[in-house]
Amino acid sequence: MTPQQEKTLLEKIKSDPKYFAIIFDYFYKPIFGYIYRRVTEYDVARDIAAETFLKGFLKIGSFQWKGISISAWLYKIATNEVNYYFRKRRYRPIRLGSILDLELLIDQNSAVDEKAMLEEEVKKQEDFMLISKKLKSLDTKYQEVIALRYFENKNIAEIALILGKPNGTIKSLLSRGLEKLRIEIFLT
Repeated sequence: MTPQQEKTLLEKIKSDPKYFAIIFDYFYKPIFGYIYRRVTEYDVARDIAAETFLKGFLKIGSFQWKGISISAWLYKIATNEVNYYFRKRRYRPIRLGSILDLELLIDQNSAVDEKAMLEEEVKKQEDFMLISKKLKSLDTKYQEVIALRYFENKNIAEIALILGKPNGTIKSLLSRGLEKLRIEIFLT
């Protein structure tokens, strides 16, 4: 989605919130995938993704276009939700049950197919599971940058924007995080 398309879409959403469905359809899979790769539990990932998009839906009216893409904004919300999950170790969506409008955005028929596809993919990638397990043992600051860089293919500038940190800090966190991850894997 180009910046101009995002600006136009944001204007439409402010006059009719149902246009948020376009954002949901366009960004759900990559955001869900990012969350799933971070938490590696399907049901928890679905809850966190739902909460991410609910928060996006509730706050989209106040989103101001300042050169930050909707994608970066949603990844930031998702990152905060994943961090909240890891801090609490038990994730409970706060408002999902009370908002009926979100039900219009979720395609329940594809949930079973999506779950089967993701479970099969993870089973085939034993290395991914080992790395993911070791990644979870690292500090959250390292988990974030490694997941965004290597699982989501974000560049340094995008990661800095999502996490609200300088580029140099992101490079440093990546370097240190990868070294710590190598040591964890080597010790296995």
